[in-house]
Amino acid sequence: MYTSLTKGALLIVLLMAGLHSFAQNTVLDQYIQSAFRNNKGLKEQNFQLTKSLLALQEAKSLFGPNVAFLGSYTKSNGGRTIDFPIGDIMNPVYSSLNQLTNSHNFKSLDNVSVQLNPDNFYDAKVRTSLPLVNAEIYYNQKIKKEQISQQQAAVNVYKRELVRDIKTAYYQYYQAAQAVAIYNNALSLINENIRINESMVRNGIRNNTALYRAQTEKEKTDADINKAINARQNSKAYFNFLLNRGLEENVTLDSNLLITPAQLPGNDINGREELAQYKSATNAYRLNEQLQRSYLIPKLSTFLDLGSQGTGARFNADTRYYLFGVSLEWNLFASHKYKYKIQQAANDVETITNAASQTTDQLRLQLYETVNNYQTALRNFKTAQSQLAFAERYYRDQMKVYKEGQLLYIELLDAQNQLTQAQLQTTVAQASVQTAYAAVERAEASYNIDTNNN
Repeated sequence: MYTSLTKGALLIVLLMAGLHSFAQNTVLDQYIQSAFRNNKGLKEQNFQLTKSLLALQEAKSLFGPNVAFLGSYTKSNGGRTIDFPIGDIMNPVYSSLNQLTNSHNFKSLDNVSVQLNPDNFYDAKVRTSLPLVNAEIYYNQKIKKEQISQQQAAVNVYKRELVRDIKTAYYQYYQAAQAVAIYNNALSLINENIRINESMVRNGIRNNTALYRAQTEKEKTDADINKAINARQNSKAYFNFLLNRGLEENVTLDSNLLITPAQLPGNDINGREELAQYKSATNAYRLNEQLQRSYLIPKLSTFLDLGSQGTGARFNADTRYYLFGVSLEWNLFASHKYKYKIQQAANDVETITNAASQTTDQLRLQLYETVNNYQTALRNFKTAQSQLAFAERYYRDQMKVYKEGQLLYIELLDAQNQLTQAQLQTTVAQASVQTAYAAVERAEASYNIDTNNN
């Protein structure tokens, strides 16, 4: 009887043997790394990071030359013209020359009317352009770099949230699995009580009342087992969901996970990626303010055209040309447009600075609360251990007296229920300690998420 009674409790006692030592659980770490590879939410964050990296490459490419082929063909008729009275001017001269030379060598000319719109005209060229001075491109590249840092921090924030969720789900699954084992152990005790009561009834020591009550308690425990199994299945499904696995896949429970850490990982929020996000965002807004102020810096660029233009399909030395130039754009006045843009950018900097300060205070409060919750969970766990020890001794004493026929079954049943509840409470308290520690670990950003591996 003693061995049957303590099967469930013995495991808990053994797991608590390392109360003042802590070793990182490799099985859970492997699950976390698997989630880093497969979790769909994290993949979405990485997609956004890739997008930011590509945006930076795009910004860098604006410093390089741009080569484009440009072409046009024009067919027209009508419109304005330019008249050249070449006939009126030259024909009298030609007529005099013909009389002097007694010949007809100088033909008369018609007046010319030239259409201004080009007809049957093409212009094809390859244009190479290169920015020489452009503050907008310069600051845009720097802003894109800050956005990458911000998105990288966002990826790590998601990773830390995922680590906490996975650990919490893992402990919940452990708690549900232990509940099933505890109820099965309680069922074994009830079956033993039924056997004892049946023996007493046969020997005329007891009547059937205690036997009926034991059988009723068995039915109730069967229902509790069904509920516990359902909770275990649901917690396992949620854990597998976080890992993007099949909901029915087995989950390995490692007892090393349940060793209570000797001390908290730290006591500051300096490692929180949320602060890094705000830092990058603040830098980006400040760069945007500098960008708005840079309107006074002129934009200087150069270009080179190599092409051909002419009528019809003509292409020869007369149609080919090159054109080189330098362009300058310098905004001197824009009705205070840039003044208001600068003021908006400065306001954005103040807004993000205030938000960063507010978030810092919230993170400090979160750490303070999680540390208190962990310490409370640890005290509750120690209390639950003491209650479990008392419940075990009380049940053993009551069982001994009951076998001697000096105790009512209802009193033995009360002792048994106290034992079962104490075991359940110890399991809950034990999981609460681990969950609270995971929350502290999240609040301090102390878990090694291997930030170089996305």
